[in-house]
Amino acid sequence: MKNGGEEPDNGAVAIPIEGELDLHTFDPKELGTILPEYIHACRERGLLEIRVVHGKGSGALRRSVHALLARLPEVESFRLAGAPSFGGWGATLVKLKPILED
Repeated sequence: MKNGGEEPDNGAVAIPIEGELDLHTFDPKELGTILPEYIHACRERGLLEIRVVHGKGSGALRRSVHALLARLPEVESFRLAGAPSFGGWGATLVKLKPILED
């Protein structure tokens, strides 16, 4: 994963690290790589509250996102966005743990 200001290597997609990850443009098979990398990049930049847009659809992608978030130790908590202005049940709000300095 590359920061939005850099040129991607070998066909990789540049994803801006701004606290929102829209999964609509990705193959669901990539979720296990994209989401942890995005979370890592956000934490490095001090972005500890992010929004993951998975869409409403059948709910399969949402369930996959939630299952992955539940396993990641960097995730403090997560919940559906709730309010329609934040994406309702088509988005998940995630609170990340800060990177602790030694």
